Amino acid sequence: MAQAIAINTPLTDEQVMKLKSGDSVLITGRIYTARDAAHKKLHDLIKQGEKLPLDLQGQIIYYAGPAPTKPGYVIGPAGPTTSGRCDPYTPDLLARGLKGMIGKGVRSKDVLDAMQKYKAVYFAATGGAAALISKNIKAVKIVAYEELGPEAIRELEVVDFPVIVANDAHGNDLYAEGMKKYRR
Repeated sequence: MAQAIAINTPLTDEQVMKLKSGDSVLITGRIYTARDAAHKKLHDLIKQGEKLPLDLQGQIIYYAGPAPTKPGYVIGPAGPTTSGRCDPYTPDLLARGLKGMIGKGVRSKDVLDAMQKYKAVYFAATGGAAALISKNIKAVKIVAYEELGPEAIRELEVVDFPVIVANDAHGNDLYAEGMKKYRR
């Protein structure tokens, strides 16, 4: 098995273009949580021509809504949610500089096309490993939409956050490749 590729945020086009579906990646830096409710709010601001509460340029959004934090911990379990819920809003965010997304499950054709157009990457995180993944999160702060509770946008400081490239900026799709191999 190939060694994991270490990347730091924010991402550049050059970093994104080097990543290929199937690559194991360790992310260090700042990433943001946002689920479908926050995505809708961001989408509405874009449609109204309003300023977003965060600069998306080069950023990664993690589709997660952390569970309550226990005393002595930085964050509660923070596993990935199904990414497809955010697909109606994602192309607009990619157009504004978003470079990466982390979640689980397949993406729509519109999102895959926008990823190629805007040079972005979709990472898969392991579902069911929320408590384990949370150990790679070192700091957390809410940056927008606190009223959404677990779905508020949070800035996470991560170190060696483990993901796999599911869809790269070249149009490769790990999910589709896996299904083809399985059918053989």
